Amino acid sequence: MNDQVITLSDVITEAKAIAIDAQKLFGHLSATQLNWKPSADQWSVAQCLEHLIATNRAMFPAFEQTINGTKTASLLERLPFLPAFFGKMMVKYIAPGATQKFKAPPIAAPAASGIDPQIVSRFLTHQEDVVDKVQALAPFKPAQVIMTSPFAGFITYSLLDAARIIVLHERRHFAQAQRVMNADGFPAH
Repeated sequence: MNDQVITLSDVITEAKAIAIDAQKLFGHLSATQLNWKPSADQWSVAQCLEHLIATNRAMFPAFEQTINGTKTASLLERLPFLPAFFGKMMVKYIAPGATQKFKAPPIAAPAASGIDPQIVSRFLTHQEDVVDKVQALAPFKPAQVIMTSPFAGFITYSLLDAARIIVLHERRHFAQAQRVMNADGFPAH
C-alpha cells in the first residue's frame, strides 16, 4: 500500500484486508500466546489489538459528527495549510516502515494485565465498524472535512487522512505483533 496517496476506496479495501489478516495471523493464538510479552516494556499481541481498538474509537466522534451533520469546524480546523501539513506528516510517521516511535496516549494505552482471549474477535467486530464508518464518509468529501486529532489538540488533518492513519497504524501494530510472535521464547501454545 502506498502510504502517501490513497483513496477512501483504498482505505476501505485495506481495512477489510486487515480483518482477514487479523483472523489468519492471530485467530488461532491461545490466551497464553496472545498475552505473552518478549519483555516487561514491550507489548503482547493482545495489547497491540486492544491499542488499535482504543485508538480508532477515539477517532470515531469526528466521523460520526460528520455523518450526522453536527460537525462544526474549530478555529484551528479552519486555518489553511495546517491540515494538509499535519495530515501528510502523520501519515508518514505512522506508516508501518517508519522508524519514529511514539508513546501511546493514555486514552489509547492497552491494559497492563492479561487481556481476554476474545480480543481477536472483538478486533474483527471493531474492524467491521471501521469499514462502516469510513464507507459512510464517502458522500461528505472527507478530503475537505477537517478534524482535530483526539491525541494532540494542536494537530488537524482531513477525515481522509484520519482514515489513512487508521489503516496504516493498524498495519504498523500488526508488524509489531508479528515480531512478538517471532521472538525467542514465544509459547508454542
